[in-house]
Amino acid sequence: MFDHVGLAVANLERSRAFYSAALAALGIRSLVEFPGAVAFGVELPQFWLMQGEPASGRPRAHVAFHAATRLEVDTFHRAALDAGGIDNGAPGLRPDYHENYYGAFVLDPDGYNVEAVCHRAP
Repeated sequence: MFDHVGLAVANLERSRAFYSAALAALGIRSLVEFPGAVAFGVELPQFWLMQGEPASGRPRAHVAFHAATRLEVDTFHRAALDAGGIDNGAPGLRPDYHENYYGAFVLDPDGYNVEAVCHRAP
């Protein structure tokens, strides 16, 4: 169901230190870093922290749902827009994340960033 979840945090370094210590007891560690973001997980990056203040306009939370196929990603995006969502990233490859990362993003009625993502090759 869930692929990954992200939280916008006021101070990335402080939050990284907190979650690194707290999650270590669960076998969860930092796996991926991008400018302004760090991701934790066991095998896959599933819990993201992103630098962002409430006034920045960046949604405070991000939820990504797992899609089995790229067609499911396309269908999710179309259905979400038809249901009143706002486009926040059309379906497509995101090679900055990894070679086969195919995702689509919408803002829900409360402004949260919701994604569907498929990690499989076509």
